[in-house]
Amino acid sequence: MIISFQQTTIGRVAVAESGGAITKLCFGMDTLPQQAEIGETELIKEAFRQIDAYLAGKLRLFSVPVALSGTPFMQRVWKILCSIPYGTTLTYRDIAVAMGNPLAARAVGMANNRNPVPIFIPCHRVIGSNGALVGYRGGLGLKKRLLELERGALDYTV
Repeated sequence: MIISFQQTTIGRVAVAESGGAITKLCFGMDTLPQQAEIGETELIKEAFRQIDAYLAGKLRLFSVPVALSGTPFMQRVWKILCSIPYGTTLTYRDIAVAMGNPLAARAVGMANNRNPVPIFIPCHRVIGSNGALVGYRGGLGLKKRLLELERGALDYTV
């Protein structure tokens, strides 16, 4: 696994690649993978170009390949996250219902929390059933900022 760092408009971000796919995105306060070797590849450079374009409001859909390691349940949740359109949100319950199990909202939240590539897999687009911003690895301030970037300034409860 190769990992590289870049300063972005949302702070320091690290992106890791393994086997020709992006496997990890870390925010400044995240623990980095121990087995990672610091370096840079063309894929990592492209991932940062796309992150910068997204943060500048010029990109809505990422095209870098990602490889996600997780349980089948997590994989299903992450697939649904990828289907949430730019600028919209779903609740944890919405996702549980889409999976056919309305009582799985907490499990959806745990899978959301374990998303290894936030931003690329837009877990920031998931909110509480009351419209409140809840649970984001990068912090609620960053979650609010990403949603505002996508939808314009909105009144979210933090």
